[in-house]
Amino acid sequence: MQLMAHRGYSSQAPENTLAAFKQAIDFGCQWIELDVQLTADQVPVVMHDKTLERCTDGAGQLTELTFSELTRYSAGNWFAPEFRDETVPSLAATLQLAKQHSVNLNIELKIYPGDDETLLCQRVAAVIDAAGIAKDQLLFSSFSVTALAVMQHIMPEIRRGLLWETMPVDAFEILENLDAFSVHCHYRYLDEQQAAAIKQRGYALYCYTPNQPLEVEAHWRWGVDMMITDKPHCYVIEETVSQDAVSKDAISRNES
Repeated sequence: MQLMAHRGYSSQAPENTLAAFKQAIDFGCQWIELDVQLTADQVPVVMHDKTLERCTDGAGQLTELTFSELTRYSAGNWFAPEFRDETVPSLAATLQLAKQHSVNLNIELKIYPGDDETLLCQRVAAVIDAAGIAKDQLLFSSFSVTALAVMQHIMPEIRRGLLWETMPVDAFEILENLDAFSVHCHYRYLDEQQAAAIKQRGYALYCYTPNQPLEVEAHWRWGVDMMITDKPHCYVIEETVSQDAVSKDAISRNES
């Protein structure tokens, strides 16, 4: 059972912070998902929202602040006081953490209307090259076909995954054109036939963001390779309970 920590271990620490990434590493997650955007001075930073209000004590649009200005705000106090010193991390710092601990990163290229997709990709690529991290530790994902196509051109050696809430009718044509590695589907909108078609064509299949293991029991049987979740511990607990139940059943049969 493979699990990917969504925005880090975001049920236990503020999302998309180094604290959340470190907790995911400590828990034993081999994959971490994160979101990347650009500041006003073109620094790739790890943040999901276009605006600061939800996950920092700042206000306004991320793209209107320099990295120095952005780090004046706490990105953790909203979650719990003990995280008040957490700030929005740079992609560079996140890559160094991943490199140090040999953990894999799913870098979602976060695109909002009006964003310069090519510039984002170029700046992300430059930071990755400077970090010296192994390319097989990385995966690019995005809802934007354009962004993934740019990455296919400038960093073809890094795998690419398409994010879809619902799969379009031309899904496999898009995947083939991108030479994609994986498909990332919303677990609620994926069905068994779609999963079979994806797997038959050789793509890795990931689902976001199921936090209740019972909701995706069937998905594992369909061939889903990994769940992207805020709550990795729930899957460990569920697996332990299932194993205990099997053991007790075996003991009962032996005693009868």
